[in-house]
Amino acid sequence: MLDIGFLELMLIGIVGLLVLGPERLPRAARTAGMWIGKIKRTVSGMQREISAQLEAEELRQKLNEQQKKLDDSLKRAKLDVESITDSPTEAAPAQQSDTEQRVAKASSRLDDALQTVREETPPSSSPPAASAAPSHQDEPETANPESAALNKAESEKDRNHQ
Repeated sequence: MLDIGFLELMLIGIVGLLVLGPERLPRAARTAGMWIGKIKRTVSGMQREISAQLEAEELRQKLNEQQKKLDDSLKRAKLDVESITDSPTEAAPAQQSDTEQRVAKASSRLDDALQTVREETPPSSSPPAASAAPSHQDEPETANPESAALNKAESEKDRNHQ
């Protein structure tokens, strides 16, 4: 903090001895030490608070980025699923297999996006309220892969919003 060497301390001590005298110098030194200690503790407390606020802001920014990535992935998956459902259901068997392939592809993209988000998010940054949220993963898988993927995506989005 202050760059005071031995000679400066000795000079301050001699001036203090001359000004205050030998009776009051020890009490003045104790008082000065007490005030310097209080100032150091206050400054270090402020530094800790500032660093904690900066870390919290960084975590908020990371969470916002992860939320944007997840939202973009969900929008793309939703568009894929909507494009699949917009196709006619009374199609030939070849077109039905094509539709099934598109559904599987959209589902795999959604799973990949969710896995990427999970890998990039550190486990310590997840909020404690997310663990109290009801888990939809315990529900049995439905026969329709579209609804299973959407249910999974919605539950993940709900957890991230909490």
